[in-house]
Amino acid sequence: MDCSSGDAFDDYLDAVLVGGREERKLILVDHTPTWASRFANERVRILEALGDVARRVEHVGSTAVPGLAAKPTVDILIAVDDPDNEDGYLDPMEGTGYELRVREAGHRMFRTPERDVHVHVWKAGSDDERRHLLFRDWLRHAPDDRTLYESVKRRFVGETFTDMNYYARAKGPVIQEITQRAEAWAAQADTQTT
Repeated sequence: MDCSSGDAFDDYLDAVLVGGREERKLILVDHTPTWASRFANERVRILEALGDVARRVEHVGSTAVPGLAAKPTVDILIAVDDPDNEDGYLDPMEGTGYELRVREAGHRMFRTPERDVHVHVWKAGSDDERRHLLFRDWLRHAPDDRTLYESVKRRFVGETFTDMNYYARAKGPVIQEITQRAEAWAAQADTQTT
């Protein structure tokens, strides 16, 4: 779907967001080690709820990168066989206290009622899974890109967005730029190990 215009993007968000758009002000905080602990606790909850349905549970996003300022929201990636088949994970996730927030083709997002944890469900082995892990790993490895990414994020501090998806969209160009370098790094690593 082409969501290049604001109206088209609003229409898309209205179709996939459970509960509609939510106006929020961007807040960034310095990295804290408690995010890793929070992830570890949430990982246990998720694995207890989903068992083998969760093929992978990883800490992703800015809170997974030491030294990087972030929104105080821990992002978690769960890889499953088919995100569009909710039978194996929807009820267990909701039964554990997570609320479904996004339902789009190939992706679901749950969050805690406090909105301090977002759990993204992607297809195991998909490009989406790989891309999120690669971006995290590259930012852990590349201090210059970590600094660049943080500087772009800081430009939006205090700005109010009609939905945080607009903030994610605003960061899109720098994410693409950094991802290109991450892909080159991954390709070089693959070449060296084969």
